[in-house]
This record gives sequence, structure tokens and C-alpha cells, in this order.
Amino acid sequence: MSKLLIAGTVAYDSIETPFEKVDYTLGGAAVYIALAASHYPIDAAIVSVIGSDFEQKHLDLLEAKGIDLEGVETIADQKTFFWSGLYKNDMNSRETLTTELHALAHFNPVVPEAYKNPKIVLLGNLDPSVQMRVLDQLNHKPELVILDTMNYWMNHTPNELDAIIAKTDLLTINDEEARMLSGEYSLVKAAKNILKRGPKYLVIKKGEHGALLFHENEVFFAPALPLEEVYDPTGAGDTFAGGLAGYLSQIKNINFEHIKNAVVHGSNLASFCVERMGVSRMINLEREELVQRLRYFKKLTQFDIHLES
Repeated sequence: MSKLLIAGTVAYDSIETPFEKVDYTLGGAAVYIALAASHYPIDAAIVSVIGSDFEQKHLDLLEAKGIDLEGVETIADQKTFFWSGLYKNDMNSRETLTTELHALAHFNPVVPEAYKNPKIVLLGNLDPSVQMRVLDQLNHKPELVILDTMNYWMNHTPNELDAIIAKTDLLTINDEEARMLSGEYSLVKAAKNILKRGPKYLVIKKGEHGALLFHENEVFFAPALPLEEVYDPTGAGDTFAGGLAGYLSQIKNINFEHIKNAVVHGSNLASFCVERMGVSRMINLEREELVQRLRYFKKLTQFDIHLES
């Protein structure tokens, strides 16, 4: 099977929404990504760091999903990265209450030997210098390097971010970040600016309003599935990326048409993620549920139109 290498955080989160509150639940970008990707027939490995407080049951859970944890370092005298956030009635925005780096502050990624020739690398939201150290350990350039980043790195490490973007094949960011990175308000102009920096493909996520895919002069739009209720948006973007990467890992000769399908698969998985708190929905998601919702997605977006000649 094709190999997918995932670099990102493994964390504990405390999350409060208008519906529920959970404390010290399993989280982190790499966890959401890996759980999403595990729904595809691939070999996936995480490169990350945890503290001695990380519970064995959570390691067992990830391994039971077929995720290789050889690249997850445990620092004995540190705690695991912790984040807490609050969502109010507007579930599109959140307030970060606490960010405690703990072990993450000492993260020096080590890629397992078995994953130094991956088909796809997905660099989850991390310090760009750490992301670069992951790429530097590979034996050759992967077929696809996917990068996720955020406004913090745009403000604090712009040079390092530019360097990793230049080595990226597919960049995924949200609309606010696209405008900040490019200095353009129009997302079409923003995409043109960003694609000149190195990536072949750009995905701009718009939350409940779907996602845009750009490549050269081509554009594809995938709507978000309309949901009755959104319980917890945490990790939706990471789940999207994991679904996208998981789907593409099983595809030969990746191209724009394949990435269009991957965007739909990522959106499909993200629609499940937000239905429950934390990673709980992703853990218990069944294959038939995925297939049924993909059929619904197709029905939602497919139409016939007659054009006069």
C-alpha cells in the first residue's frame, strides 16, 4: 500500500461549544489527519511528540486504526501539548483560551526509516522550520507535498514560511489566511499570487461555505454539506486535509481531476467530524456512512442543463 507521512501535533484539548464541554480530550492536527486518512487503504505514520502524561489507551486507539507511531517521541519530563478553546453562537470563529506547548517546545522530528520514501507527505500546522526538517530527512521528493499553515506563522516566521511554501505541491489555508498571505482581498487574485510562490495547487477553505481549488487557470468549487447542527468545528480543517491525502494516496498519477475528487472526499469526512465533540465521530465512523454521504454529496451538486446552440 502507498505510504502517507503525517507531521503535526498530538495533543489534549479542552473544548466548549454552546452544546457541550469536554476536558482533556484527544486532539491535535496529526490525530485528526490520521483518523481521517485511516478510512482509506493506505499505510500512514505520524511524526510528532508527546509527554509522559499521554495515555496508553490513546496510543492503542491510534494503532488499532492502522497508524504507525514509531515517529512519535515521548519526552519523559514533559506534558503533552494542550489547547483549550471556546465557541460561542457563531461556530465559524473561536476564542483560544489556553495554549501550553510543553513537549512541543522541544520537538525535533525524526522520520522513521520505513517512511523516508512516502508517496505523500502532509505537513500539518507547525513551525515552518520543523516542517522543513521533516522534508530534509526524506530520501527523495514525494509525489505530493501537502502543507497546512496559519496566520500565526505568516506574522512571526514569514521567511521560513516562504521557504516551505516553495517546496509545497498543494497548500491548504482558509480564506482569511489566503488574503493575509497574498495581500489581496479577491480570492481569485489571492490564489494567483500564492501559486506564483511554488505550489501547483491551492485549496482555500471557507468553512460552512465550502472550498475552492485552484490550479493554473482552472478553478473548482466544492460546497460544504448542509448540516442540521454543528456541535464542534475543532479539527474540521485537519480532517478535510486527512481525507484529501488519504484519497490521493491510493491514486496513481495525481492530477487536477483527481484532486477535485479528493476535495469532495475531504469535505465529506469533515462533515462528519463536526457532528460530535472532538475526535469521537471520526473514531466510530463506518464505511457505509461515508459512502452514503458521498452519494448525497453527488446528488446535491449534480444537475442537467440544456444550453441553446
